[in-house]
Amino acid sequence: MSSPKVQKDLTSFLLYVLGFFLLWEWLRPVEELTDTSNVIVFLVFLILSLLLAFFGVSPVLSGFIKVLYILYELHYLYFEGSFFQFSWISLFASDMVHNFGLMTDRDWPGMTNLFRSLLFFILLWLMTYLIQYWLINRRRIFIFFFMTLIYITVLDTFTPYAADAAIVRTVIAGFTVMGILTFNRLLDQEGLKKEASLSRKWMIPLTVLIALSTGLGFAAPKAEPIWPDPVPFIKSYGQNSGSDGPGIQKIGYGEDDSRLGGPFIGDNAVVFRAEVESRHYWKVETKDTYTGKGWITSQAEGEYQPFGMGEEIPVTSFIDNDAIETTEEVSSVYTFMNYPHVVYPLGLNNIEAAPFITYELETATEKIRTLEGGRPFALEEYKLGFEVPEYSVTAMKAAGSNAESLPGEFIARYTQLPEELPERVRELALEITQEKPDWFEKARELERYFRRAEFTYSQTDVAVPDENEDYVDQFLFDTKQGYCDNFSSSMVVMARSIGLPARWVKGYTEGEFKQSLGSGLRLFEVTNNNAHSWVEIYFPEMGWVPFEPTQGFNNNVQFNFDNAGQNTSQPEAVKPNETETPVKPDMPEEAAAEKSRFSIKELWDSLGTFFKDNWKVIGAAILAAGVLVFLLFQKRGKWMPHYFIWRFKKTKEDEHFPKAYLILLKELDRYGLKRKNGQTLREYAKYIDSFFSTGEMSRLTARYEELVYRGVLKEGSWNDTKELWENLIKKTIA
Repeated sequence: MSSPKVQKDLTSFLLYVLGFFLLWEWLRPVEELTDTSNVIVFLVFLILSLLLAFFGVSPVLSGFIKVLYILYELHYLYFEGSFFQFSWISLFASDMVHNFGLMTDRDWPGMTNLFRSLLFFILLWLMTYLIQYWLINRRRIFIFFFMTLIYITVLDTFTPYAADAAIVRTVIAGFTVMGILTFNRLLDQEGLKKEASLSRKWMIPLTVLIALSTGLGFAAPKAEPIWPDPVPFIKSYGQNSGSDGPGIQKIGYGEDDSRLGGPFIGDNAVVFRAEVESRHYWKVETKDTYTGKGWITSQAEGEYQPFGMGEEIPVTSFIDNDAIETTEEVSSVYTFMNYPHVVYPLGLNNIEAAPFITYELETATEKIRTLEGGRPFALEEYKLGFEVPEYSVTAMKAAGSNAESLPGEFIARYTQLPEELPERVRELALEITQEKPDWFEKARELERYFRRAEFTYSQTDVAVPDENEDYVDQFLFDTKQGYCDNFSSSMVVMARSIGLPARWVKGYTEGEFKQSLGSGLRLFEVTNNNAHSWVEIYFPEMGWVPFEPTQGFNNNVQFNFDNAGQNTSQPEAVKPNETETPVKPDMPEEAAAEKSRFSIKELWDSLGTFFKDNWKVIGAAILAAGVLVFLLFQKRGKWMPHYFIWRFKKTKEDEHFPKAYLILLKELDRYGLKRKNGQTLREYAKYIDSFFSTGEMSRLTARYEELVYRGVLKEGSWNDTKELWENLIKKTIA
């Protein structure tokens, strides 16, 4: 009778394995077509879920294990520090609340990567349940198999994903599963016993049929496609990013970038709020000279180009031509800090403020200063008109061939590098881009390089280069850990090392979404935590094009993949959460001394605020604790005897003997050996001994009766009976 059982277990296991491979085909395109990284985390979740189903783990315990795994992996992907410190839970809860607000406002692009990952885990959980239901309960898989084929073929048609091998793998796995399930259904219908010989008679022809079908599919001639490839007509776009300087500094905008590196502390001070039609980065200034330690300007400071309202703004962005389609938008800015300069998006063409305000452009940095009567003046609000570009990838690819048209002075300025730059930086850039034929592909390949798992985004554990170390070289080859200044500076230097004109840009990300205002406008709040730096590369006849190398961020530059082929990368993922990084500390340090007073009222208010802001987390923690207590109670038969053994293991006092004996009686009762009404201890002990085929309970009971009826506890009673007690209580382990 053992053979059929083993055969059934093996068959079930094979079905689960094949079901996993079908699910895997859903994940492969996600890794290739999006910026989703660490796909192995989701694969492990699939394996874990299917194993729990295969071994028949109870739904409560299985759900608890899956939830614990999901929380652990989300912490691993998006938070720093230990999982058991629990300080990340409040951040996790606030991110969930924020994203549920985005869902109610139908702001799907604004959802953070943390929330997207959680939704993806839930989707995979549902899919593994459906696989179990279809394979084991219904014994039908055709619908899922057919959906998988449709999914793969649609992606193969409308995206750069090449599904040739995927279709073959899916057909093999799908037909194998359907063959096994059909065989099992026939056995059940006919009431036949599953035997090895019968299985071979079914499986061998099935294997031959699948092999022949696959071989013919490869060998047979294929007709040319009837329709042209739709991929070139699909547009791609994306969004977001963080940064700062040596020593522990406060995040925020600052002008001195000559010494980069070191950790920083966050600052939620609001810089401005903006009403926008679409998300975009806010530029403040650019730097063009890399020193090996940071960034300075090559041109003389103090050279300004004045202009007034209604006059052409002398900012160099993209060049107006047919290869760049533009959409006009307007953003209104309301400031909270007295900065006498303007923050502006790519494609700025006009500024509206009070009529007496004039402007001047600092030619070295492209910072736009605001003036009143010729003196610096901080605006409280202003409106910006700008054009959102959409770049033709075909034109971008061809732009590099026109590099000779660029002035030599311009090339020298934006490909400048210090003589002391280690040669291995240039060698690495050449190695990364050697197979790319044009400037656009080289730039995108450099941008993608920093998305690798070996690089880590960190705001705290960030090195400062020594006097004989280069800032970029240290990041690329030694630490591989930092924030936006590290990533952006490294990409600029690597681009310059292979001849691409590039510059370092600093400003702010789009900030945190607050509410929809109607008429297509949305309100965003930008704080010092949103200070950021990124990269711009110049393409002849196109102008400056932004790139975002920092992990977890992506700006909203749009590329039209018109006729550019299928090897061009897709848009990057949205940043994991709304808390950004810095660019340079520029904050006074006076507020720190006011913070150290204690009062009961402040403590009570802070506790009330904490519970109000985190009631969902607290409720979830209480619920999780309740589930854990319930599971521990349900499984007490497995762990309580071990606890009692540990509790009494090293005790030598005889006074512990009666307490241990009474605990043994309770454990025997829980085990199911209940003492009948009116039954004496001696009779109950004989019953226990007959059940376990020992005489240990009678010996223990005799010693206990001496204590009860005579009031005498012989010296050494516990040492003499401890081993008997341990042997009996071990037998109660369920």
